[in-house]
Amino acid sequence: MKFVAYERTVQGTGASRRLRRADKVPGIVYGAGEPKQIELDHNALFFALKKEAFHASILDMELAGKVEKVLLRDVQMHPFKPLVLHVDFQRVDPKTRIQKKVPLHFINEENSPAVKTDKCLVNKIVTELEIQCLAQALPEFLEVDLGELVKGQTLHVNDLKLPKGTKVVTHGKPNPAVVSVVEPVEEVVATPAPAAAPAKGKDAKKKK
Repeated sequence: MKFVAYERTVQGTGASRRLRRADKVPGIVYGAGEPKQIELDHNALFFALKKEAFHASILDMELAGKVEKVLLRDVQMHPFKPLVLHVDFQRVDPKTRIQKKVPLHFINEENSPAVKTDKCLVNKIVTELEIQCLAQALPEFLEVDLGELVKGQTLHVNDLKLPKGTKVVTHGKPNPAVVSVVEPVEEVVATPAPAAAPAKGKDAKKKK
């Protein structure tokens, strides 16, 4: 994806407020050279942020007539307004090794024996994973094929097919679970107990 940024010469809280009032977003790009203050069109950035690829792929940033490869690193949003307050990008090159969270795309769930035959539910424990790879090899997403899932099975990180040179960062967990199969719960319909016969009082009248 490509976007356009502009050099920002004025800094400070007051300058940032004026930018936002003019529908601009202050930002910074760093790495592989000197950090540079930038500004972007708010609406264009706001809608770009809705796209998955903008968060998990190498972007082409046009700045002062030059195109640079960058990676989105941080976005600051207003607490309750649909307003982008600040954005950070990192310059990357083919030799840059990066660590980044990427989304998981699950496929063939409905065709798996667990779902199709045994009517089980698939519990997606995580929907994204943090990976390490070369910047030029960063995948937009990781595909997880659920077509062979069976009842009682759990998929772990080590079961996933990763692109060459890609490693999942597990933060100390040896082989965390990604997906588990949950068996359907049978509903038990309780049978109502028969109504008890009314008790006869001690002073009930005797039949004559």
